[in-house]
Amino acid sequence: MGKSKTKYQKKAREAANNLAEETYGHVPHTFVFHRGQIGKNVGQLVMDMRRVMEPYTAISLKARKKNLLKDFVTVAGPLGVTHFSIFTKTESGINMRLARLPKGPTLCFHVAKYTLIKDVVSSLKRQRMHEQQFTHHPLLVLNNFGTVGMHIKLMATMFQNMFPSINVHQISLNSIKRCVLINYDPVSQEVEFRHYSLKVVPVGMSRGVKKLMQEKFPNMSKLEDISELLMKGVNLSESEAEQDGDHNITELPQVYSGRGNMASQQSAVRLTEIGPRMTLQLVKILEGMGDGNVLYHSMVTKTEKELKEILKRKESRLKEKTERKRKQEENIVRKKEKLDENKKKSLEGIKRKRQKEGKASDDEVEDPGKQDEQVAADESEDEAEYYRQAVGEEPDEDMFPGAKRKHSSGKPPRPFKKRKMSPGSAPPKDKQTFKTSDRRTSDKGKRFGDKKTVEGKGRFNKSEGGKKFAKKGERENRFAGKRTGAPGKRTGAPGKRTGAPGKRTGAPGKRTGAPGKRTGAPGNKFGAKKAFKGRAVGKKDFKHKKGKS
Repeated sequence: MGKSKTKYQKKAREAANNLAEETYGHVPHTFVFHRGQIGKNVGQLVMDMRRVMEPYTAISLKARKKNLLKDFVTVAGPLGVTHFSIFTKTESGINMRLARLPKGPTLCFHVAKYTLIKDVVSSLKRQRMHEQQFTHHPLLVLNNFGTVGMHIKLMATMFQNMFPSINVHQISLNSIKRCVLINYDPVSQEVEFRHYSLKVVPVGMSRGVKKLMQEKFPNMSKLEDISELLMKGVNLSESEAEQDGDHNITELPQVYSGRGNMASQQSAVRLTEIGPRMTLQLVKILEGMGDGNVLYHSMVTKTEKELKEILKRKESRLKEKTERKRKQEENIVRKKEKLDENKKKSLEGIKRKRQKEGKASDDEVEDPGKQDEQVAADESEDEAEYYRQAVGEEPDEDMFPGAKRKHSSGKPPRPFKKRKMSPGSAPPKDKQTFKTSDRRTSDKGKRFGDKKTVEGKGRFNKSEGGKKFAKKGERENRFAGKRTGAPGKRTGAPGKRTGAPGKRTGAPGKRTGAPGKRTGAPGNKFGAKKAFKGRAVGKKDFKHKKGKS
């Protein structure tokens, strides 16, 4: 027995959930948000409008600055949103746009006056606000929308489609807790928007009986009998007097929530305003979603001829746009075909070249990325060959990195062996180098003894050839440091002695020119040291001054 009951309960719950999902999916949903800077009060007005559209709206929708209108349109499709209510604020005032998704139309209203929920509720003597009112959608009531005008009919249709439709034969009266009243004034062409809370109370009984029917029992401490409460109605406030009449008394077809509201009994319907209030003025109607042709404008009127000209210009612009798009597509296709043709020709040329050179496979084709390296290696080979022809020797390995060392034919290549320098061949770092431009040597590159001298340099090695070179220089430049006139000027031919060897004509160390002026390298005075004699210099270098005739 228990199992069957649980089984039926599960089936009933699933059926109720499926019915609720189907009903929820077929009713209209609305996004209420703002665009741009609106301020605190308009932001509160947006939140109040979301309360009006509950439960079929996004109460916590976040609209960021970077969001565009197309972002909301993209999200609205999967969520089943059918209408947008967009608030904006400009220098001229506050505007509200009502848009039908996905292709319009869009109604643009100017908000002339508005009052927030908190202001309306604070002005009431008896407030009636509770969360159970917002669990069901409000009942829409339209007034004075039957006047002549297509824009009036379109406006009425837009308001009707924003709220779910009701079936009078299947609706439950307990689901009607709120009411939205929209009234159109043909004289001022303004739309009044009001939001009310609905309450049903029984009629045809005394105030004392009604007091007993309420949840809060009245205070009867001063009464001797309950009949005083029922008959006289004492201890009741003046504000509890009945305000019902023929205009709001009706017979209930169903049992309504509240004590005394029985079926087939007369009850009074009372409305309590809970806000917000708005006074709207229709400015224009657009054909599309936020843009498109202007179907109606309250401030600008155009004749049929002007409308035809505007439509003709728009059609011409659309044709031009379509033609440009077609040409762009043709150009893209043509460029792609040309690119494919060039690629095909290039592949065919490469194939013919390979067949001509006898390279059938792709593995034998040289990598194109190595061409630059090959060119650099060829240049290095040319420079190395030029060095061999000019100098007559093999260049060092680090002189031309890309060149290969040339080996003599018939001899196997040997590994490069670093040449050892003889002791004393290179001057120490703390010694002065020997430089001269008047060295009388034989042909360039000629070897003296076992070592060779560097071309154009005055350095020589400590060897037998170096000794000979030193003696030869001694005979020619023995007394080259003697000065008779201006500093550095010789009176005779280079190497000619004017007096005894090593003797100066002036005072020792005295210069005839400006003090500190030297004719040779800095730090060397001619005549201050002994003349170079016929010994081989191995440890010290010297400066040689070229004579002038």
